[in-house]
Amino acid sequence: MTTSVVTCRELHKTVGFMGKEIERKFLVNHQKWEKIDKPNGRLLRQAFLLNQADKIIRVRLTPDQAFLTVKGQTTSISRAEFEYEIPFEEAEQLLENFCENEITKIRYLMEVGGKKWEVDEFLGDNQGLILAEIELNSEDEFFEKPDWVTCEVSEDERYYNACLAKRPYNSWNDK
Repeated sequence: MTTSVVTCRELHKTVGFMGKEIERKFLVNHQKWEKIDKPNGRLLRQAFLLNQADKIIRVRLTPDQAFLTVKGQTTSISRAEFEYEIPFEEAEQLLENFCENEITKIRYLMEVGGKKWEVDEFLGDNQGLILAEIELNSEDEFFEKPDWVTCEVSEDERYYNACLAKRPYNSWNDK
């Protein structure tokens, strides 16, 4: 019996598959957010090995896991994304020795209308910013918006984590 190995690059050429993130992002109304019941949040630490307009490489630590994520340039609300779990201790070393401009936030996972929302309360230099994100299967997919979200900021680059790392929310004059 003969076994063949297909590389990821060959697979992408063959079936046209590529990791893709389709995400919509919204500001959160602080007063409404404070009043709702929510699950316990999880502290996230993240920073960037590479932080350019057309591509990023991010290291993220949760309390019990670590990830290396590669993202391409955003077009509308979509972009290429590849995420890999990595050893926790190695991620800590990468954050400490090779990354700049760490972001910390508390993430809450909420379900609304059968969809998962990630709500991030930022800490440190981004304290005061609360963003809600929903990942979709297509750019025109219907979803129910919770009443605690306000305006959409999906295409406002200032709210990208990579941009918040370089120019934190609390440094803005035009919030």
